[in-house]
Amino acid sequence: MTYDQIRRDGGGRPDTIKKDIGVEAVFLKVIQDHIAGDPMNPKIRWLNLTRGEVSEKMRGYGINVSRNIVRKLLKKHNLKKRKMQRKRAIGKSTDREEQFKNIIAAKEIAMKSDNPVISIDTKKKEYVGGNLYRDGSVYSTQAIEVSDHDYSHLADGKISPHGIYDMKKNIAFINIGVSAETAEFICDSLKSWWRKHGKNGYPKANEIIIFCDAGGANSYRHNIFKSELQMLVNEINMSIKIVHYPPYTSKWNPIEHRVFPHITRELSGVPLNSIEDAKNKISSTKTKTGLTVIADVMKNTYETGKSVAKDFMNNLKIKFGDSLPKLNYTISPMEISDM
Repeated sequence: MTYDQIRRDGGGRPDTIKKDIGVEAVFLKVIQDHIAGDPMNPKIRWLNLTRGEVSEKMRGYGINVSRNIVRKLLKKHNLKKRKMQRKRAIGKSTDREEQFKNIIAAKEIAMKSDNPVISIDTKKKEYVGGNLYRDGSVYSTQAIEVSDHDYSHLADGKISPHGIYDMKKNIAFINIGVSAETAEFICDSLKSWWRKHGKNGYPKANEIIIFCDAGGANSYRHNIFKSELQMLVNEINMSIKIVHYPPYTSKWNPIEHRVFPHITRELSGVPLNSIEDAKNKISSTKTKTGLTVIADVMKNTYETGKSVAKDFMNNLKIKFGDSLPKLNYTISPMEISDM
């Protein structure tokens, strides 16, 4: 102890965070369903809870901490209070709060079950071949030279990486499509994942729980998506429960911020010379938290603009949820008597 010190060494109130590691574990459990992020930048994440709300939710798990302790926990995980920048136009969903409650409840039940819980989405399309420029940088002995113009006709083709993130096992499966992104493509990707990985990984499963966006090829507004899902569940003989994130909230979909920014990092700074090159780079994606990525190529061709018959609902075995049925529904296999 020196003379200019007020406290003796080791004096003062013990640090709650260091004293009880359970505090941090509960904190991370509380915020996990309220974190969103930028799929292109893993450094950008945000939380839609106040410190008081985090503290209150932690009390629900038997942990009483002040807002000051919550502030320290947020700072430790690089969640600091920052001002928004008015750069992006965004709409607002009237169903947002109610559906987020549905999502949290569905996830909590599903994570305790024997069923797979997956988050799906299609990543930004990428050009392959043509030696085209790509954002980012890599360590190299000299600059990589690419074409001075990024004309699409210079590329050999375009790929659509469809992602399936296993939230229980922290494994992402990326099926690289070489045709259009359609509902049929999404369902073929799911079928490929189930047959190659899901079926063996979840031998006791009686349902697949899928969290996905409200738009795109898996939009809740598209009847063709429900029709393709029915054909899929009939083929694999397994019910599928769909939980859509409400419109304008796609960044909260787990695959968007737990998988895609890391794949973007692997693909940055070097040209994609071929589909196989893209597959290898995507497969090499890893994180410190243990994420692993498995990539495959789907060479089927898909037709856009397909529609369903007016009486298509007669060919669906669908059960809508009590709350916001348009965003929550389960499709079950049809028996011969149902057809």
